[in-house]
Amino acid sequence: MDPHFLIFEGIRKSWRWQVISREHQINDEIRAREVRVVGAEGEQIGIKLFREALQMAIDLNMDLVNVAPTAKPPVCRIMDYGKFRYEQQKKDKEARKNQKIVDTKEVWFRANIDENDYQTKYRNVVKFLGEGDKVKCSVRFRGREITHASVGQKILDRLASEVTELCVMERQPKLEGRSMIMILAPKTTN
Repeated sequence: MDPHFLIFEGIRKSWRWQVISREHQINDEIRAREVRVVGAEGEQIGIKLFREALQMAIDLNMDLVNVAPTAKPPVCRIMDYGKFRYEQQKKDKEARKNQKIVDTKEVWFRANIDENDYQTKYRNVVKFLGEGDKVKCSVRFRGREITHASVGQKILDRLASEVTELCVMERQPKLEGRSMIMILAPKTTN
C-alpha cells in the first residue's frame, strides 16, 4: 500500500467537523415544557407551552430564541435570529475598530549618557506617550557602573520630572539585576 495514502488516511480519520457554537438555543433546540414568551416588538405575551410559542414564531415567519435559559421558566423571544446575529457581528466589529491597543515601548539609557543622547531619547519618550503608548525606561549598567546606581536613579528622576504633564508614573524606578526600570503611562484624556 502507498505510504502517502496511509498518511492521508491518518489525517482524514483524525479530522472532525467543527460546529460553530451559538450562544442561544433556537426553535427545536429549546428543551422546556413551558416558556415565558416575549414578542417581536418586545411586548410580554406570557407563559405558554413550548409548542404554542414555537407555532406563534412560525406563524410570524420568525425564530423562537431562548434568551434566558436559567430563568424559571426560560425566557424566549420571537425574533429574526439571522438578522439579530448580523447586527451583533456589526456591533462587535465596530467595537473592535474603535478600541485602542496600548503598546509598551522601551527606551534604554546608559549611566554615562551624554546630553545630546539624553535629549534624543527624551523626544522618543514624548513621542511614544503622545501616541498613547506606555513607555518602559531602563538604565543599563555595565561592569562596575552598578556600584553607582544613584546615577541611574538621577537620570530616571530627571526624565520623570520633565514629562510629568504628559504621563503618570505607573512604576517607580527600581533596580532589577543590572537594570533600573521605570514605567510611564500616558494620562487619559477624558
